[in-house]
Amino acid sequence: MQRSLRLPLSLTGAAALALANTPIQPVAAQEKDGSAADLGVMEINLKDAVQFNWGFQGALQGAGTPNQAGIGAFLPIAVGENSVWFIDALANANFADRDGESSIVNTDVAGTTISTSTRLGYRWLNGDRSWMYGVNAGYDSRPMNTGDADTSVNVFDKRDVFFSQVAAGLEAVSDTWNFNAYALVPIGDDEHRLNSQYEAGALDTYGLDVGYSITPDLNAFVGYYYHSGDVGEADGSGVKGRLAYHISNGLTLGANLSYDEAFDTRFTADIKYRFGSNGYGAPSKKEPAVMPAIQALSATPANRDVRVGDGCFYVNGVYKCFDVKTEPSGGICDGTFC
Repeated sequence: MQRSLRLPLSLTGAAALALANTPIQPVAAQEKDGSAADLGVMEINLKDAVQFNWGFQGALQGAGTPNQAGIGAFLPIAVGENSVWFIDALANANFADRDGESSIVNTDVAGTTISTSTRLGYRWLNGDRSWMYGVNAGYDSRPMNTGDADTSVNVFDKRDVFFSQVAAGLEAVSDTWNFNAYALVPIGDDEHRLNSQYEAGALDTYGLDVGYSITPDLNAFVGYYYHSGDVGEADGSGVKGRLAYHISNGLTLGANLSYDEAFDTRFTADIKYRFGSNGYGAPSKKEPAVMPAIQALSATPANRDVRVGDGCFYVNGVYKCFDVKTEPSGGICDGTFC
């Protein structure tokens, strides 16, 4: 399958690096009196602030992503005076799509499978600890069971398939701003036949999310992404928005809205709860406030799902779905049907 990788990857990486190095003066920092030293930020020992935390997460189905719930953990493996190496791992149970509402466009995801995601990363603070910068990379897997199509087409020969990807991300976080550039690149067999009518592909996705802290507990994000794949039917751009509200004690609720030509408009919601220590990994409103740049050192990296979309078979130079009742000589793949 042909992919247009160089342009979106270059744009994403260049944008993220430019943002990370731009001397933006956070609005919140301008409004505060005193320097970082006056606020006590320089006195924080990162070995106390950055500690192991774990918890639960869940999300409703979205654009190529399933209904899911699972467990995750953040493990610092080397904490320095101003930096941290870490591993973050997730395991989610993926559930069936809502009846008649396919998360991958045409075919309903069925049954329950277990997906995984792992990130190895390095994060560091700037001189006055007003910004956190980070880089991470890892591997994600997604087995997928399939059921009926939510189109008018009857399907048979339903199959269970497996997708995987490698991923990389760049981060920059201050009191007010949050930038996240990412790349999700399928590996191995990235296209599979799902049933008698459709085949599916994992999506190459490259994006940039920009967040702004409306209040200390409410963050708004907007994002752009380019994806390709979906057996040739999903090449193009998309936009998304997100609101995240930190309730207390590590509990965060999120609402997300996305649009692109392949998946149209998709709304999803998510929830995350993290058990931490010292009010850093799982901050509580009862604890003293901790600067977002410090909190971000032990935050869970975003954009972890293997995104999948399905389309019709590629036959005689075009993508086409066949009705097995009216086109028995369609001649798809191995000739055992259509």
